[in-house]
Amino acid sequence: MPPAIPLTLAHSPDPDDAFMWWPLTGKINPDGSRQPGDAGKPCIDTGRFHFNALPADIHVLNQRAAREGDLEITALSARAYADVKDRYIITACGGSFGDGYGPKVVVRDNQSADAIQLKCDGCLATRGVRIAVPGRQTTAFLLLGLALGPEVAKQRARFIEMPFEKIIGAVARREVDAGLVIHEGQLTFADAGLRMMLDVGAWWKGKTGLLTPLGVNAIRRDLDNAHGSGTVNEIASLLNQSVAYSMEHRDESTRYTLPFALANVVRGGETGEAPTLERVERYCRMYVTPETLDMGERGRAAIARLLKDGAAAGLCPDPGPIDLA
Repeated sequence: MPPAIPLTLAHSPDPDDAFMWWPLTGKINPDGSRQPGDAGKPCIDTGRFHFNALPADIHVLNQRAAREGDLEITALSARAYADVKDRYIITACGGSFGDGYGPKVVVRDNQSADAIQLKCDGCLATRGVRIAVPGRQTTAFLLLGLALGPEVAKQRARFIEMPFEKIIGAVARREVDAGLVIHEGQLTFADAGLRMMLDVGAWWKGKTGLLTPLGVNAIRRDLDNAHGSGTVNEIASLLNQSVAYSMEHRDESTRYTLPFALANVVRGGETGEAPTLERVERYCRMYVTPETLDMGERGRAAIARLLKDGAAAGLCPDPGPIDLA
């Protein structure tokens, strides 16, 4: 029997991504090391492939896909797909969608001592306001740019890029005026004395009536050439099986993801309340949904509309029709 073909499956270190892929990769620790014994072995038949998990910040993965394109399977921001369509194809499974909710712009709850007061709907567009963002290639930034308008979104000095887990602390310490929070920060910002000014997912739902596409999963298109015709669809089927298994074993999947949520807090340098199982479960239920198993036409239409609007505003390339594996 020939040796298994190794494939890297890169994903964000947030709980919902970890939730989806452990049945395929085996359980790993937040640093990427495989857990010992049977825990580190996949729970489903991986066929002729061996999947190695690689947790990494989504902004890093977006940039790597655009620059190197070396990862066989990778998480991407839906926005970043516009940069790499010729190299990657989105899988129908593994996407994260909000339905009337999504990334949030947060500010300090009491800003009476601040030079810039953020109390009105239009305050985020005020000259001089600095907003921490998790990367310009993220869907969250594209949604914020559409909400504020392209003239504001193109003011580079206004937006400060930083790892997602550091944004809440930066706002709380007055290093920036506001922050765009993603991942589990959508549930924890109030613990740091912050309040929400804008939910860009709710804004998008009100504007379009569509789901809010956030993260997607993608496979490198050239794998058919490397490993035979039909390889991309073969891998996509295994990914679907992994998501299905994780959802069928939701309690085990949620417990497995708790250390990832804790590690994000530690990396952010925060000393607030540690994430609880209940909070992680709530977060995973928000973003591991029926559309995660198969986005269908509803998910595809949401991605197509988002990128079409983004391209029309000059905030991303136009990828054309969205095809799925």
